[in-house]
Amino acid sequence: MPTTHHDRRRAVRASVRTALLALALLLASLLPLAPGGTAAHAEGEASARSGSGAGSGGDWPSWQHDLSGTRYNGEEKKLTPANVQKLKQKWAFGHADVPGVYLGSQPAVVDGVLYTGGADATFHALDARTGAKKWTFDLRSAIGDDVGDKDPVRSGPTVSGDTVYFGDNKGHLYALDRRTGKPRWHTRLDDHPTAQITGSPLVYRGRVYVGVSSSESGSPADLTYPCCTFRGSLVAVDARDGSVDWRHWTVPKPKRTGSWPNGAARYEPSGIGVWSSPVVDPGTGNVYVGTGQNYTGTEGETDSLLALDAATGAVRWQQQATHPDTYTVPCDEPGQEEYCPGKADGTDLDWDFGSSANVFTADGRRLVGIGQKNGVYHAFDARTGEKVWKRALVEDPGTRGGQSGIQWGTSWDGERLYVATWFASPGTLYALDPATGKVEWERPTPEDGCEWGGAAEHPEFCEAAFTPAVTVTPGIVWEGNADGKMRAFSADTGKVLWQYDVIRDFSTVNGVPARGKALSGGGGAVVADGMVYVQAAYYPEYPSEVGGALLAFSLPGRK
Repeated sequence: MPTTHHDRRRAVRASVRTALLALALLLASLLPLAPGGTAAHAEGEASARSGSGAGSGGDWPSWQHDLSGTRYNGEEKKLTPANVQKLKQKWAFGHADVPGVYLGSQPAVVDGVLYTGGADATFHALDARTGAKKWTFDLRSAIGDDVGDKDPVRSGPTVSGDTVYFGDNKGHLYALDRRTGKPRWHTRLDDHPTAQITGSPLVYRGRVYVGVSSSESGSPADLTYPCCTFRGSLVAVDARDGSVDWRHWTVPKPKRTGSWPNGAARYEPSGIGVWSSPVVDPGTGNVYVGTGQNYTGTEGETDSLLALDAATGAVRWQQQATHPDTYTVPCDEPGQEEYCPGKADGTDLDWDFGSSANVFTADGRRLVGIGQKNGVYHAFDARTGEKVWKRALVEDPGTRGGQSGIQWGTSWDGERLYVATWFASPGTLYALDPATGKVEWERPTPEDGCEWGGAAEHPEFCEAAFTPAVTVTPGIVWEGNADGKMRAFSADTGKVLWQYDVIRDFSTVNGVPARGKALSGGGGAVVADGMVYVQAAYYPEYPSEVGGALLAFSLPGRK
């Protein structure tokens, strides 16, 4: 096919992006290490910045892919818009069936090894090409009885140097030797009984940054529970030994303020968990992270994007998108209005930031953007926090509840931002101009998604909703759906280039029976060295008597 003007323009843009990335890597390499930094840490950071230690598109070392949260593997050359329709399922790894657990541990892939968490208090290293197990770490060997009945690793791992870092559903952070699985250290970042780590760690200049969230917002389903006492935080720990360097609390200490109608103790303020993964801009020295809603009270940094000094945790700036927002499970339960503090004045909104941020450049200006659960994407000046633009991507961004909005994460390929909405009737994938937020194209969930494949057998469960974080490689946007379809879209037009139904039974490399479910939230597709990896173990949980699956795809003939 003859080369078009558009093809030449895209090639020029790609060359410019490559040159800018090389310049950024050079400048970043000149930055001094933080006190106590090591050559191994520096090597790991360089790999994370480039997204590939070998320079071949072979690595995806962290949830964000890189420090700035692009979720873009620009070095992936093996999968293209021209050949992606040939993708085939290569192997499947079966997860244990743990009722009530929705698995969202996005894999990391480094040097041909894939790392991922399990639903049953396990963490695995697999051969990325074959799925063969290299080692498994049982969390019980480190924390014993603290595991409890359900301790999934929802946190996506991060590989830096020779160490892999991840968190668990009980608030522990782990550092393992990535080659052997032997623990280097582990630490519990919060003693609150409902504390958990859902977001993935970020490693930068000798520190591991990770948010602490909580399941306490669901605890008031038992109305005798003394609601609520959890405090969200972002924690920076020393990557060598797990000692806490600093912690930023998102809400003041709760105090007893009285009793609930049944006499249970009432505390406030509380909540404001950090659900998502932080990102860093080395140019400003800021770490950026989104925050959750209050559980009780109205004090604190609810529904905010925070810019913190990466070295000290000091607040550089805060942009609060919604205040107040006080929500727990009873807010959705008929007859329990007196146990929902925000019900009386309509501030039980649940419009927090579950999504991770993107740091990007538009018209020469460094910006940081983030999607909110009410369906609005916000962009700010990365240095000052000045509001630059915002774009509502749902019909009514004032609708109570966060299920229609932007759920887990977005991506940027140097040309466009890619943002997806969840239960937005239907969920829709958008390409935005990073300078203005203008919609360049939009692609709703295909109308026939519930009419074929495994979802057609259970239409009562099927939803038209883009659940996972969005991933992008040159020319291709990767996004999964609650209709059970994993899809590849054209980055230029939004056209569907490839789709695969995951709601089916799989023979697995580990011999564990598995049936794919909806594509997992908490993370998204990982694309590395010509292969695509997705977790199919999430909500809506199509009927099954076995656990979900981690799936790997490649082009035919790939060994």
